[in-house]
Amino acid sequence: MLEQLKGRLIASCQPVTGGPMDRPDIVAAMALAALDGGAAGLRIEGLDNVRAVRAATRAPLIGLLKRDLDDSPVRITPFATDVADLIAAGADFVAVDATSQTRPETVEALYSAIRAGGALAMADCATLDDGRRAAALGFDVLGSTMSGYTGGPVPAEPDLDLVRGLAELGHVTVAEGRYHRPEQAAAAISAGADAVVVGSALTRLEHVTGWFADAVAAQVATTQGAA
Repeated sequence: MLEQLKGRLIASCQPVTGGPMDRPDIVAAMALAALDGGAAGLRIEGLDNVRAVRAATRAPLIGLLKRDLDDSPVRITPFATDVADLIAAGADFVAVDATSQTRPETVEALYSAIRAGGALAMADCATLDDGRRAAALGFDVLGSTMSGYTGGPVPAEPDLDLVRGLAELGHVTVAEGRYHRPEQAAAAISAGADAVVVGSALTRLEHVTGWFADAVAAQVATTQGAA
């Protein structure tokens, strides 16, 4: 399954929470459309969405579950019970936050739960040290997913330096986070990524519409100001 993803695009089909496209049947349709467009794998959040996508396709599926916790900033699959539920729902891979942030359960416990369930393990990393720890544990995939999301302002561009560093560790490396244009995805492959995850630019219509709407409004303001 890892070989199926190498050199390919992974579509993250995660609609805006509570938005008009936030329905399992729509997420499954997004997934099928992404596969038709050339994606080789899917990254899907939420148990109902994982079940719906699994029923629609046998393509490699990375599952995760997001929670907003009162006592921890960790959002991506924070509990071993989440891991078990995702595997039961049909996930081939389970993605977990592998950062050093304060967390309710250790990364080691989450990794053990993934292995116990017979799935492949993806570590969502913010730093190269996160990647080193995850590689030592035995994670199958190292992702740059969390870079820029553990404090401070979120950068505008992808973290290609982290992608290069993770690739040098010798594990399968997936570039993820702020890949909004095709040339950025290509740059990630050049930096050593085995695959690239693209989310908002593909499946969050509200975000993409906002990018264009803001650009149009800014240009109108500039034109009117010049007049």
